[in-house]
Amino acid sequence: MSISVSIVEDDAEVRTSLARLISGSAGYRCVSQHASGENALQEVPKIKPDVVLMDINLPGFNGVECVRRLKPLLPQTQVIMLTVYQNTENIFNALAAGATGYLLKQTPPAELLAAIQNVHNGGSPMSSHIARKIVQSFQQSPAAATGAQSLSPREAQVLDLLTKGYLYKEIADTMEVTYATIHTHIRHIYEKLHVHSRTEAVAKHLGQTRSRREPVEAP
Repeated sequence: MSISVSIVEDDAEVRTSLARLISGSAGYRCVSQHASGENALQEVPKIKPDVVLMDINLPGFNGVECVRRLKPLLPQTQVIMLTVYQNTENIFNALAAGATGYLLKQTPPAELLAAIQNVHNGGSPMSSHIARKIVQSFQQSPAAATGAQSLSPREAQVLDLLTKGYLYKEIADTMEVTYATIHTHIRHIYEKLHVHSRTEAVAKHLGQTRSRREPVEAP
């Protein structure tokens, strides 16, 4: 059974090139192409592909927002972000939204096909230097760990929503408070975690969550 792939990419040349690569490779088939997140959100749930290749910089709402809206509708579909962006904030926002892999557009064709196979088999393909960025972000100081424990329930809720990729205004609407209140909570979160940006705060939170879930080995 071939792996079905949908492509969400606003650049027609890139989109066509990807579709040609996938359809021309044994074991893969391109089942749809979409030039915007809005179109993908409307059509992809009907198609139910195995894998979606998602660009970040889309017209209208971006790729991260598209993933966040698609995943509840397609929990079994795996999403690989395929983009020119490699900054840490984009990476964490995409993963928090529900993406499973993150590759750069200059990834060689053979590696891209292998990544599609990998994610379909339960893996999380990422370019090596992107994986290094994530590992470095998980390295946290004892002060940050202590700070996470001192967050108030409301601050913890704000941090959890940040980790899920919500925008400040969306957090304010969800919590039914003002935009200014959210900014105050975020300032306190930064102070307690000893960080200076949303990306650092999310990385610390993900690192804490990961360490709590890891089983403790018997001595």
